[in-house]
Amino acid sequence: MRVIADIHNHSRFSRACSPQLTLPNLEKWGEIKGVNLLTTADFTHPTWIKECEEQLTAVGNGFYRLKNSVKSVYFIFTTELSFIYRKNEKTRRVHEIVLAPSIEAVKKLNKTLQDRGFNLKSDGRPILGLSDRNFLELVKSVDEKIEIIPAHIWTPWFSLFGSKSGFNSIKECFEDMAPYIFALETGISSDPPMNWRVSALDPYILVSNSDSHSLKNIGREANVFEIKEADFSYDELIRILKQKDINKFLYTIEFFPEEGRYHFDGHRDCGVSLEPKQTVKYKGICPKCKKPLTAGVSYRVEELADRELGYTPKNKPRYKRLIELDKIIAQSFEIKTRESRTVMDAYFKMVKILGNELFILIDCPLAEMKSKGIDERIIQGIDRVRREELFIKPGYDGVYGEIGIFGKPEIKREIVRKKKTPRNQKSLF
Repeated sequence: MRVIADIHNHSRFSRACSPQLTLPNLEKWGEIKGVNLLTTADFTHPTWIKECEEQLTAVGNGFYRLKNSVKSVYFIFTTELSFIYRKNEKTRRVHEIVLAPSIEAVKKLNKTLQDRGFNLKSDGRPILGLSDRNFLELVKSVDEKIEIIPAHIWTPWFSLFGSKSGFNSIKECFEDMAPYIFALETGISSDPPMNWRVSALDPYILVSNSDSHSLKNIGREANVFEIKEADFSYDELIRILKQKDINKFLYTIEFFPEEGRYHFDGHRDCGVSLEPKQTVKYKGICPKCKKPLTAGVSYRVEELADRELGYTPKNKPRYKRLIELDKIIAQSFEIKTRESRTVMDAYFKMVKILGNELFILIDCPLAEMKSKGIDERIIQGIDRVRREELFIKPGYDGVYGEIGIFGKPEIKREIVRKKKTPRNQKSLF
């Protein structure tokens, strides 16, 4: 059974998230995208968890489905929490993904947090004034099967290794509870090769998720497993991650990290984007406004890395970098926005004729697309993405990067990416 899991997204109760993020819509778009294991998300929010309880039914393995649904989309209870606290004379801001084995465990954890005075109504991703170490100890006292995965670990403002408020090691953050951490989320602005440069991360399995705030971004990053249908369960998913079972964990689906909002360093207000060596040249100060720059993911990885780019460890899941189908269609038609009616009509036509989006992007033969009348320019775009022959303007300081599939975006600096197979890694296409 092929399982494509995206276990970090949000509901409509999280700040800056689409009001369309309901359970039926999540199921619908999970099927369109090809993601068959989604998170309910935001399980600490009282109104949302009530909706989950009313609309979902347990299937007996730690996963849930919409009541009376015949679709093959399952839900797992996870959420993202924000921790802000002082440690070692520095304010820390770290986001964590919390995975729970059942709605009963969720309700027990929520009650424990409410009894301690935390306001869970404020946001789908509430802020807790509790250290990551103490929270991990707390959840293990509630239910041993509740697990924590540090979220988007390199993001500057809110992450484990964030340049603005993070730590230099997992041990520094979690202290004696560090052995309970077994997986790390790469985040949109980094990918496995970047993380492989840091030997301290070798003991951990890397996962990738969309962190989607809208329906269309579901599955932009995900995890692909091959699991026997009889074994498909919360316990098996956790076992695969803890034991780093790469026979079951096949690969992650990745954004091109340069497209992430914090790949390079810079200042959004000044329009300044810098790669790490330039940041060093300017001593971390914006050359325009003379204020400190926002150091991005590349810079932070460079600070902690003890290996050169290109190092590939053995016995790790592989990865595939993708661009969403509607973005490919938009560039094929030379339309600026992926929201265009023309783009979406072509998108849904392809999904209807060929199958879900991830199948189209990864597995569908180009010859089959051609035989079924798909526009030649779109086929060419998919082929170029598979071969990673692209022009990229890296993102910085909250500004998404831009990718040119057929030519250069209108940019001052670009990276010309032509796919190279890292040592010890087989080509995926």
